Amino acid sequence: LMFSVSIGTCVGVNALLSMRLGQKDQDAVNATAANGLFLGLCNYLAFFVLGLFAIEPYLASQTSNPVIIAYGKQYLEIVMFAGFGVFIGIMFDRLLQSTGKTFYTMITQLIGAGTNIIFDPLLIFGIGPFPKMGIAGAAIATVAGQILSMIFSIIFNFKVNHEVKISFKKFKPDSTIIGQIYKVGVPSIVLQAVGSFTTYGMNLILKSFTAVADTAIAVYGVYFKLNSFVFMPVFGLNNGVVPIIAYNYGARNKKRITKTVKSVLVLAVTIMSVGILIFELFPAGLLSLFKASDSMLKIGVPALRIIATSFVGAAIAIPLGSVFQSLGSAVYSMVVSIARQVGVLLPVAFLFSLSRNIDLVWLCFPVAELVSVALSVYFYIRIYNKKIRNI
Repeated sequence: LMFSVSIGTCVGVNALLSMRLGQKDQDAVNATAANGLFLGLCNYLAFFVLGLFAIEPYLASQTSNPVIIAYGKQYLEIVMFAGFGVFIGIMFDRLLQSTGKTFYTMITQLIGAGTNIIFDPLLIFGIGPFPKMGIAGAAIATVAGQILSMIFSIIFNFKVNHEVKISFKKFKPDSTIIGQIYKVGVPSIVLQAVGSFTTYGMNLILKSFTAVADTAIAVYGVYFKLNSFVFMPVFGLNNGVVPIIAYNYGARNKKRITKTVKSVLVLAVTIMSVGILIFELFPAGLLSLFKASDSMLKIGVPALRIIATSFVGAAIAIPLGSVFQSLGSAVYSMVVSIARQVGVLLPVAFLFSLSRNIDLVWLCFPVAELVSVALSVYFYIRIYNKKIRNI
């Protein structure tokens, strides 16, 4: 949820800032950046307050195991109370992305991830001069990486991002700008958060297969770890698409908008096609990376092959979602995501689970993706006729 709120808010800032850059409105650019950073601070404070009273009830709703609750409390207290690196760091990263300086955001992300990876074992196990802190050490390594990433992102913004001038002199929150940010941001927040709800629902459905429940849930978890390698490049394309389309929409350049849409769709389909081939040809090899047992291979091999058929649909729906966001119509993305995951995927998975054939449950992914593509294409035609055609 912290990342959902942070990234969703930043998507709104990114789209609005790029549009104002395209319109050559420097005052609006600076005001958008300042209001975005203000919102980042407000979001951090909201989760800080939430952490004061919501951690234990949340953990208790997930498990009755006192050891897990104790570990969860240790971890969440640290990452929530020291979570300003998430909200401020990602916001500064998006300011860099808005002006096309994504090389620097790659550096800040690598610094953050590298710090986390290095300090995890040192602080968890107490290696060398470092104290043995267990779960708390993992949390400290996480926030240390986030804070260091934030520091470098701030430095890069002031050193190289001359298109955006950040100043809080005589600053007052602007309700109009904040409204425009969240017009795009709220749907994006919902998009990010709905995945958690879907995962929870799928786990409940798979849990109904009592004899193989733990194995099926493990296969589902492994799939999510594997699919990130296929989906991550496509989401990376989205980060590049939003500022380009928003900028050219602000500059009223129809040719570059349509060329960008075509290019990202071709690239996304190419990437996803490679992903399909890997999942279809080497499912057992992929599962063996996680030391899969024979029972896990029995469930997992057909699962990966069935789910992989949905990748091409995702290659169309995901980039079109970024197009909707960049043109200020992020509500379309939200509708597609909710329809796909809540309206189709979970109900279809539940209906197929009634057959007691677990292989049929995985068909919910290609079925949901067909609906997602149909809706995305419909909304793109609608937004093209409304906002692009007459440029």
